[in-house]
Amino acid sequence: MTVTCVANTNDVLGEVPRWHAGENALYWIDAFKPAVHRLDPATGAVESWTPPEKLGSFAPSAGGGLIIAGRNGFALYDPRSGKFERIADPENKAEENILNDGRCDSRGRFWVGSMTKTMKSASGKLYRVDKGRVDALDDDIWVSNGVAWSPDETTLYFADSHVHTIFAYDYDLAAGTIGKRRVFVDAKGQAGVPDGASIDAEGYLWSAMFDGGYIARFAPDGRLDRTVPMPVSRATACTFGGPHLRTMYVTTARFRLAPEKLAAETYAGGLLALDVGVAGVPEPMYRP
Repeated sequence: MTVTCVANTNDVLGEVPRWHAGENALYWIDAFKPAVHRLDPATGAVESWTPPEKLGSFAPSAGGGLIIAGRNGFALYDPRSGKFERIADPENKAEENILNDGRCDSRGRFWVGSMTKTMKSASGKLYRVDKGRVDALDDDIWVSNGVAWSPDETTLYFADSHVHTIFAYDYDLAAGTIGKRRVFVDAKGQAGVPDGASIDAEGYLWSAMFDGGYIARFAPDGRLDRTVPMPVSRATACTFGGPHLRTMYVTTARFRLAPEKLAAETYAGGLLALDVGVAGVPEPMYRP
């Protein structure tokens, strides 16, 4: 299986690849620089912008630009014009929490988890942003990651990287509510920790295993279906894009890699692309 580096952006912590169907382009971020990147796969052209604050995640907005989950809360941000409109900042600064991974459902609600920076307690929460209103739907989270839905959107997947576990919730799409959290995959015995994730058209969940050097594909029953080796140790997230959503894009990190390891991992910090033999599902947009 051929893995290609399609954008050598040298990201410290590349994250949150999202396919923008209206633009036929892929957006992703460097959570540390910070930066927002855009790849036009047809030409190979990459554009980059510096957002007004560090981001944990984002989603394309149907109103133009992006909705972002940043260090100071949720906001609408247009990278090209620089227009920035704050929505709300729900996080507890006393706990030093920050917003992290997120994704939209097909009704245009932005779901984002937060995480603790101090690692003193599981002080993170799972938030829903619905037309500007922010509600917390779950708590007791250490490091939120891997927000994704089953193709029929009856299941919401969510990883807590600190406890090496991918969880699942029953999801009511009409109401935008979740049931009780349950374990989907206990990854404590596997190399790496579950990070960013994406669903494919067959209902299998793909999870980037940070520090494991591979992407894992899990069946709807939680069984490990297969693994795909990566040429880097720190794959951070994956998604599907391109024509017919047949290309998997993988973000990677250079974050705290030892010099000798960094020298050996030529693609670390770049955006990777490969064909895993299955298509993804469309990426929804936020509806303001």
